[in-house]
Amino acid sequence: MPTREEMAENRYLRPIAHRFLTPELWRFTRRSVPRGVALGVFAGFIIPVGQIFLAAFMALPARANVPLAALVTFITNPFTLPFWAYVANRVGAFILKVDMGMTGGAAQNEIASGRWAWFVGMFEGVGITLLVTVFGFIVLAIIGAALGYLLSGVIWRFLVAAKRRRRLKAMERRLDARLAGEME
Repeated sequence: MPTREEMAENRYLRPIAHRFLTPELWRFTRRSVPRGVALGVFAGFIIPVGQIFLAAFMALPARANVPLAALVTFITNPFTLPFWAYVANRVGAFILKVDMGMTGGAAQNEIASGRWAWFVGMFEGVGITLLVTVFGFIVLAIIGAALGYLLSGVIWRFLVAAKRRRRLKAMERRLDARLAGEME
């Protein structure tokens, strides 16, 4: 995990390093943590290389937690990428209604129809499998970011509530001990 200083010294980040050094981007708050998780998941799925830099750049205007955004991008790494590529392909095939065993005929006509023609036009000359996989990664990035935001918000709330309960019990024990000492 890169530190604040390492990110500030990076040659690509140097022009905006002063923004990375602001303390509010490095604090763990109830608003910055879910934003950081969502941006990290989105960046992790949307591009295969340089996702840490993308997450860090997106964290600046969103006032998200930069280290958490950078850390969560490791959801996709060289070891998990084949799994995520398969999942993205299946998700894309499901949404686009493409039967990968039969990429010709009715499925090909459905994809080339007016609904998806603009999308297919962007990737003309590229295999239909790659097109479906790229679309699946886009869907995973959007849905994963939304789920990451919601789950991290719920987990954050649970952790803060548990910490508060522990503090209140400790205060109660100290108060009980103090009152018991005064009664004697």
